This record gives sequence, C-alpha cells and structure tokens, in this order.
Amino acid sequence: MHETTIRIADDTAYGVATAGNKATIELWCNEHCDLLRVHGPADGVVDYVERRVGIQDRVRDGEEELIITQDCLKQHEEGNIETYVQRHSCLLLPPLRYEHGTKRVRVLALDGQRLTEFFRDLTDDFDVTVDSKRTINVPVSGSPLLRAEQFVPDLSPRQHEVILAAWERGYYEIPREVTTAELAESFGLDRRTVENHIRRAEQKLVNAIADHLS
Repeated sequence: MHETTIRIADDTAYGVATAGNKATIELWCNEHCDLLRVHGPADGVVDYVERRVGIQDRVRDGEEELIITQDCLKQHEEGNIETYVQRHSCLLLPPLRYEHGTKRVRVLALDGQRLTEFFRDLTDDFDVTVDSKRTINVPVSGSPLLRAEQFVPDLSPRQHEVILAAWERGYYEIPREVTTAELAESFGLDRRTVENHIRRAEQKLVNAIADHLS
C-alpha cells in the first residue's frame, strides 16, 4: 500500500474560513452534513460556515468547537477531492484538515501507479504540495493506517508553547526545576493563566493516550 499526505490551495468555504488566521478545521463528511472540529479563534470561522452551509448544532469547549452543519459542503461547491480519489480508485483517510487557506488530506492506494495518476490529475487543476509519502509493507499495531502523529492531540498555539517550555525547563522533573510562577514571568503572563494552559494541554494529551490504551 502507498500513502501520501498533501496540501491543496483551497478556495472552498472551509479553506477560505481559515485563511489569514490561526484557526484550523477538521472535517468528517457524513454525506448529508459535515462534522467540524474547529480550533483557535473560531468566531469569524463559525460565522462564515453558518452563512455558507448552515449550522444545526454547536458545542464550545475552551478553544475548541464542535459543529454539525446543516448541509454537506459538497452540495454547495464543486472541485471536491473525493472526485479525484474515486476516479483513480484511491481511498481518502479522514479527517480533512483546513489551515492557512489550504486543505490537508491523506490518500491511500493499493497500487502506487494509481496514486501517481491521482496526483498528476490533481495537479492539473490545483496547486498541490506533498507533505509526506510512505510505503506500507506490513500492518502494525493492529492497523496499517496508524501513525505516531495520531497520538498527539491538537493543542492551541499557546498551550503548545507553554507545555513545551515547561518540559524543556524541568517542570516535569522530580523534583521540579521550575515553577509555574517562573514560567509565567518568562511569558509575561500571570501564574493562573499559565497553569490553565498547562492543565488544558495535559487533559488533551491524557485523553488521547487513554483512548488508545482502552
């Protein structure tokens, strides 16, 4: 099997919604509607999505928002990646990820030639960048599609920055080599804000690991 991860310059509703900001959208298509997971500054993104495809329901949790759309984006716009995937008998591995005005997709093919033809066809119509390619010879860990990056949840830019600094400066050593007050001072934030960023990042990391352990 052959897998490639690509980025496509995207002018559909979700791509446009993430252009010029730090928000990201992950998409699971259900044919009649889309399930969206929005990270980052979501207000403008949500407003744009509501105007283009409508919103059935939404749940906000900190810097994340889950959205069920009224319609599927494919009902409103053409040039969907699924058309190219089906044409060349490849498989699309969800979720699609939109960020910085691009669409990031993972595509799988049993035959490398199919993947090559898919890529050539796609580049005729779109600006495409290849992020990674790999050949899967033997299924491992119960699934040939499992990647190390899937264990790591999406942290907000500040959560990522704070928890990485905490680890690098010895916050998780025994005994601790830095306090949250010292971390806060280095970021120009108050201690409670830094502790909140650490707790939220830890919760996401633990939840991701627990899902795989269970």
